[in-house]
Amino acid sequence: MEIIKHYFKDLSELQIQQFAKLEAVYKSWNEKINVVSRKDIDLLYERHILHSLAIARVISFKPNTDILDVGTGGGFPGIPLAILFPECKFTLVDSIGKKIQVVKAVAEELEIKNVEALHMRAEQLKTHYDFVVSRAVAPALEIINWTKELISKNHFHQKPNGWLLLKGGDLKEELSAAKKSYKIYPIKHYFQEEFFTEKAVIYISSKKN
Repeated sequence: MEIIKHYFKDLSELQIQQFAKLEAVYKSWNEKINVVSRKDIDLLYERHILHSLAIARVISFKPNTDILDVGTGGGFPGIPLAILFPECKFTLVDSIGKKIQVVKAVAEELEIKNVEALHMRAEQLKTHYDFVVSRAVAPALEIINWTKELISKNHFHQKPNGWLLLKGGDLKEELSAAKKSYKIYPIKHYFQEEFFTEKAVIYISSKKN
C-alpha cells in the first residue's frame, strides 16, 4: 500500500481505505478462483494496482467520463482506476464468468459505486464509451476491431477519445498494423521499480489520421 501513497499523494481517506483493503480481498478470492498468478499475489500493489494506475499518468479522466475495460480479468486496470476516479463510470467486461464474479465481489466489498461488471464479450456491447482501457489481453489491432464502434465521437478531453493499453516489449510492428495515430509512454518515466522497465501505456486516438 505504501507504494501507492508514494506515487499518489492526494488520495482521500476513502481512497486510501479502499486501496488498503484490496490486498486482503484479492488474496481471499484468489484462494477460490485464481485471478492473480500465485507468484504475483504478494506483489499485488506493484504488479497489478500500480501498473493499472500508470494510465493515470498519461491522462486524468474528467468527471462523467465513460471508460470500458476490455478483458478485465480480476479487475485490472478497471478497479484501481475506478477508485482513483470516483466521478467516472467504469464498465468492466470479461468473457470468463468466474472472473467477473470476483470483480463484482471486490467492488461490493469495497463499496466502489462507479463500477459495472459484465460477463460478456466486448463485441456484444451496444453502449458508447469515451475511452477503452485494457491490459495485455490481445494485440492492439484486435482490441480496436472489437471496440471501434463503441468509441463516442463526443470528445471532451485534451486527448481525443480512444484506447489506453498497458503493454510490454517491442510494439512498433503491432501498432503500425493498427493504422491509427498513437503514442508510447514508457512507464519507467513515472515509476522507478524494475518491473516497469519494458512496460508502457499506449495511447491510440480514435480520430482518423
